[in-house]
Amino acid sequence: MFRQATDKRVAVFFADGLEECEALVLVDLLFRAGVPCDKVSITGNLAVTSSHEVTVVCDASITDEGFSFDDYDMLVLPGGMPGTKNLRACEPLCKAVTDFVKSSRPVAAICAAPSILAELGLLEGRNATSNPNFQHVLSEHGATVLQDPVVVDGNVTTSKGLGTAVELGLQLVRHFLGEEAVEATKQKIVYQG
Repeated sequence: MFRQATDKRVAVFFADGLEECEALVLVDLLFRAGVPCDKVSITGNLAVTSSHEVTVVCDASITDEGFSFDDYDMLVLPGGMPGTKNLRACEPLCKAVTDFVKSSRPVAAICAAPSILAELGLLEGRNATSNPNFQHVLSEHGATVLQDPVVVDGNVTTSKGLGTAVELGLQLVRHFLGEEAVEATKQKIVYQG
């Protein structure tokens, strides 16, 4: 049962070929903590198929009439291949992410997806992390690559991959609700880390 703890709202973007667990772990932890979160398809189809052939039905699409990125307080990009390439090719999403970062609104990305932020010039001079196979993209675009599971630099949060998705989800909960909510969420999922 969802008990809303904040009026803030998060959009997690789903593209065909995404790493479904990176997205769904974040959605799950936000839900458990009471942070409203929408699964948003970047195409006109609400059903999105992951890189592991798992189909997820989203709550909304960026093509929906009346959809606005500005209805959200945070934008989140999961990784996976070719999901990351599909997110990168989505011009409205890339514009929104750029606008968010430049206006000091929060954006998070995990696994390969921080490479999108790097290519958009949004990690220059920032600390960040990503899947090890994409860290060269971050450094080539001016980021300082750290090996922490989750790196927060101002309004940009990055994480390494599926193995760090719980830590990223807890950081997103921390961003909106603070440490007490993080501890409560850890108990709900029997967190052992």
